[in-house]
Amino acid sequence: MNKNVRWWERIFRYLIGVVLLAWAIAGGPWWAYLGIIPLATGALGFCPTYALFDRGTSNLGKKA
Repeated sequence: MNKNVRWWERIFRYLIGVVLLAWAIAGGPWWAYLGIIPLATGALGFCPTYALFDRGTSNLGKKA
């Protein structure tokens, strides 16, 4: 599993995940529990959707 998310996007995803999960735990809507997805992709540095479409932000500037 290669990392396909840059460091700044990992931080952004992690923060969004934490905010959504905190909102869900505090009594927010059920869909706020989906914050686990950006939290996990931020922590792992791997986005399955990017891999599916052979894209990513970590390989910008690399020649194919």
